[in-house]
Amino acid sequence: MKWYKVFQTQQEAEARIAVNQSVRVVIGQHQICLSHTSQGFFAVQDECSHLQESLSKGKINAWNEVICPWHGYRFDLASGEETSGNGCPALKTFPILIDDKGFFIGI
Repeated sequence: MKWYKVFQTQQEAEARIAVNQSVRVVIGQHQICLSHTSQGFFAVQDECSHLQESLSKGKINAWNEVICPWHGYRFDLASGEETSGNGCPALKTFPILIDDKGFFIGI
């Protein structure tokens, strides 16, 4: 696994991504939905496993799920599991490391 610096500090990440918001981060060929929730930061593939809509355009609910803006499929941000009962494959998740050197996503 290789770590990629996304922000200089956690404070910068918090300033750029409000709670219950997501942004798209591109690292090489990986398109990542980076979400900030009341439970922290989470990184999952930005492509819904149903019909590939960008999840960073979706909403985050109170259960720490990202909701696809196209058909409303829900995915747990911690595990990547689809939680709306439609049987879609889980999303790929990416680890996050925050330390005194910065805010990193592992690929």
